[in-house]
Amino acid sequence: MTSSSTNTLKRYNAKTHVGLVRKVNEDAILALPQLGLWVVSDGMGGHDGGDFASQTVIQALTALPHDLAPADVMHAARTALHTAHHTIQQEATRRGHVTIGATVVLLVLSGEHFMCLWAGDSRLYRLRDAQLEMVSFDHSVVGELVEAGQITWAQAEDHPHGNQITRAVGIHETLLIDKRRGDVLPGDRFLLCSDGLTKYADHSILHSHLMQSPIETVADDLIQIALDGGAADNISVIVIET
Repeated sequence: MTSSSTNTLKRYNAKTHVGLVRKVNEDAILALPQLGLWVVSDGMGGHDGGDFASQTVIQALTALPHDLAPADVMHAARTALHTAHHTIQQEATRRGHVTIGATVVLLVLSGEHFMCLWAGDSRLYRLRDAQLEMVSFDHSVVGELVEAGQITWAQAEDHPHGNQITRAVGIHETLLIDKRRGDVLPGDRFLLCSDGLTKYADHSILHSHLMQSPIETVADDLIQIALDGGAADNISVIVIET
């Protein structure tokens, strides 16, 4: 799935790819530029469980009224994620109390401000003035160790619990969502992605491509990095230019 758009306010490029190993794409993406809303969700649960979870997240957000005022989008999106959380839990119970869930990272752009909600290890980055900043932090065993300053990202790559996430939509009784806000300047680029990209593209690689690739091809260029590396996971990329 791929989509792109250009208008006077925002330009974006979005794509998701099944990768080279898996038969089903358990990632799902959403672009609602009329609401200033973009989303990446990465499902987990095996078979069709992960696919169900990520699609449930996207469907809940797709159902948001398209005439929401900018100030209401974030509140409505948070409510939609909690709705998806309960729907996934109900399905997991129906299937015999299996584990089904999905990470989510969500960006809302409104005028000179951005807002981010996330749960799990799908990420948001911001490129500004040739500097790349990771806005979110991973809700994972290693991500929380990095955030606490106990290990570096380089050390995290070889950590025995590197794939163990601590939050996701549908997982645990209560959904815990983190939020960050910030300003937006002309020329900023935002990257939302699943870990199918960041397993193969470190900070310097992301920085290089976000600096050099035109908006029309940047998602394809980033996904190609994962494909060249073997793409053992699904890959999702959204880049928005302000």
